[in-house]
Amino acid sequence: MLRFFRYLGPYWLKVILLIAAIGGQVWGTLELPALMAKIVNEGIATGNDSVIWGIGLQMLGCTAIAASCALVASFYSSRVGAAVARDIRDDVYQKILSFSIAEIDKFSTASLITRTTNDIAQVQQTIILCLSMLLRVPMMAAGAIYEAIKTAPDMTWIILLAVGALLVSAVAIVGLALPKFKIFQELLDKITLLTRENLTGLRVIRAFNKQSYERKKFEKENNAITRANIFINNVMSFQVPIMTLIFNGTTLLCIWVGISLLTTNMSYLGDMMAFMQYAIQVVLSFLFLVVLFVLLPRANVSAKRINEVLKTKPKVIWKEKTKGTPEKSPSVEFKNVSFAYDNAETNALEKVSFKAEAGKTTAFIGSTGSGKSTLVNLIPRFYDTTKGEVLINGINVKNYAKKDLMKRIGLVPQKGVLFAGSIKSNIAFGNSKADVKSAAEIAQAKEFIEKLPKNYDNHIAQGGTNVSGGQKQRLSIARVIAKKPEIYVFDDSFSALDMKTDAKLRKALEPATKSSVVLIVAQRVSTIKNADQIIVLDQGKVRGVGSHKELLKSSEIYREIVKSQFSDEEYKKELKDAR
Repeated sequence: MLRFFRYLGPYWLKVILLIAAIGGQVWGTLELPALMAKIVNEGIATGNDSVIWGIGLQMLGCTAIAASCALVASFYSSRVGAAVARDIRDDVYQKILSFSIAEIDKFSTASLITRTTNDIAQVQQTIILCLSMLLRVPMMAAGAIYEAIKTAPDMTWIILLAVGALLVSAVAIVGLALPKFKIFQELLDKITLLTRENLTGLRVIRAFNKQSYERKKFEKENNAITRANIFINNVMSFQVPIMTLIFNGTTLLCIWVGISLLTTNMSYLGDMMAFMQYAIQVVLSFLFLVVLFVLLPRANVSAKRINEVLKTKPKVIWKEKTKGTPEKSPSVEFKNVSFAYDNAETNALEKVSFKAEAGKTTAFIGSTGSGKSTLVNLIPRFYDTTKGEVLINGINVKNYAKKDLMKRIGLVPQKGVLFAGSIKSNIAFGNSKADVKSAAEIAQAKEFIEKLPKNYDNHIAQGGTNVSGGQKQRLSIARVIAKKPEIYVFDDSFSALDMKTDAKLRKALEPATKSSVVLIVAQRVSTIKNADQIIVLDQGKVRGVGSHKELLKSSEIYREIVKSQFSDEEYKKELKDAR
């Protein structure tokens, strides 16, 4: 938790003003009991009205100063706390953006959301309390103890007794609640994960009539977090009555001891009243300190979770500047590439080698789990190779600056992603100066866009939930076309299109990509039949390379794929044409 106080650096002037305001508040508060003792002993006891009025006005002045300083302190603590939380949130978000897919998978999306929202909110609340209370409490306690000893030294044992009781109760409460704080935050992660998963997969849940099953899963986690919360609240609920008992007990003890001393010296009345006020200030100070120390463990759990994100070093480390001069003619080359996911027993890719050149289409086909998507994920460095090299324009991707590499690559992922906004903003996402209409026309999206009420200004919901799968896919393709990259990567991006639209799109795509490298991952043979180079993958290994006709002659695996997708007559015709 202490590490986050370094974020106070940019706000040092506000912190100094905050400390000054707290000092003024403490001074004003501590002056009041001394003035009250003076007004009792010198004014009320002697019946001197001028003294009463004079000291009374001084008390009003001290009260006004203390109140004004308290308002200033509250203002600056809130402002600084909110600014620090904003800075932490920015840093966490920037860190998450730097993560490779491996780090995202390690934490899970739901956990990262919780850490960016709930955990930072916990830290923000504690920083505000620390700024307002942790600075004021020691100053107030030290000043009140000094004044109490100076006013009535024979009653100081009462303060020691009260402080001891407060500390013992605080240790007991914190000791019971601390283990549950961490469990509570972990359970909150699970609740966020389940909620996100269920809302995303709502259609599938309804289609399989699994509402009851998912409800039971949610209820199980919900009951667990409720039990943890109830335990924490039950433990914390003891705090108020215990503190109230100590507070009232201290007051009564001061009155009882003070009255017994008044029997021998009536002039002690003012000092007794002042001491009682100082004792209350000491108890209140430690009371606030106890509240803070009870809240700190929970904030500390949140702080550790945030630090886990901030301290995680991405496996993919980017160069600040591209090392070397890329070739002018675009190309993608894999040299003996092997790759394994974390904790996997076998490689997802094994010694893959090929070269894709500008003006040519290279396609990848294979059964599910053959490594097609894994292969294309290595091109934009979503993961780094375990062995071997991936070269873009003759330079290893590890030697590129991130911005330089990404501007060369246009990726349409397996699952099309659209952002909340308009159709125009989604297509122009990678190129603000793009010819949106031309890109939409090539992607075969123009027809359905122009039927919408606002055409290209029509609203797109978050995740593209208000458009069909095929429309989402075409808009994703249009976005990449608008970017005009050197390398087009289509990761099974035509799967939601009908055969006619697929054919029209690929035909329109040819002139737009004639000087670029085109990589296509596909399940349908018809999509890649005319590719210049088809690479057949099986269990992460290259089992065949060539054109459609060449592979029909040389690759048994490719023939099986073709046979599974074509009728007997069509298959025989394909074999005949290949001879």
